[in-house]
Order: sequence, then C-alpha cells, then structure tokens
Amino acid sequence: MALEKYMAIAGLVLCIFFVAEIFTLFNFMIEPEDNDSFGFEAAPKIFQFVSLSIAPATIMFSVSFVLSKRYGSRFNGTLIIIGGIIVLVGMSYSYTMIEDLKPTLVDSTVEMTPLIFIGVSIPIIAVGARLLKIRPRKPKKDYLDDTDRF
Repeated sequence: MALEKYMAIAGLVLCIFFVAEIFTLFNFMIEPEDNDSFGFEAAPKIFQFVSLSIAPATIMFSVSFVLSKRYGSRFNGTLIIIGGIIVLVGMSYSYTMIEDLKPTLVDSTVEMTPLIFIGVSIPIIAVGARLLKIRPRKPKKDYLDDTDRF
C-alpha cells in the first residue's frame, strides 16, 4: 500500500478513537461515582481528546487527499467518508447524551463539542466524496517529440 492509504487508515482509526473517548467521558459524567470533591472539569479532557485524536485525524485525511487527488482513489475516498460518518453519528448520539449528564458538570464546552464536530464531519464526507469522483488523468502524448526512444 502507498503512504496515502496508510494515512487514510490512521485517520479512520483516530476518528473512532475520538468518538470512543467522548462516549467514555459522557458516560462517566452521567454517574460520576458521587465524588464531587475531586473537582472534575470536562473542558480540559475534551481539549485533550481533540488534540490527541480528531485534529490529527483531520490532518491525516487532508494529507491522504492531497497525495491521491491527482489520480483518485476509491479506497481512500471510502475511508474518509466512513471516518466522517463515524464522527457524525457518534457526535449526534453524544449530543443526545447531554441531557442525562449531571447538571453541575455540564458547561459550554460539553454542550458545544458535539455540535462543532457534527459540523466538521460534513466537510470530511464531502472531501471523501470528491476523491471518489476524481478519475485518473491520461498522460499527455508529445506528438512533436523527435527523439528516438529505445
């Protein structure tokens, strides 16, 4: 496999990782084991999850797209679309989980994160679809070339 395929696979795995992290955090925030004394804040954890998973995933998808946009790649386009769909469905579900969270732990970061990444997933899907539509270019023939090629 070429480098762009490995990068698309890595981006897909990082998308799955991000959705799993948000699910885990929100599940913890539903029943926080009644330990309010340790001062839990969700915002630093969410920023950490974003910087460890979805930001690198977006970069991986971008580099994979740039490397394969000249010839098109159904495999890369499909992986990018699947990654966008995973983020879209995962963030839609996590948005429904917000009403079950303990109210003292909910802040603006918790409320905005699913909405932001629902918005981010749509361009990811569009980029993957564009990669599916690209057809390989035929090489240009130089009819005026006089050199003999053996």
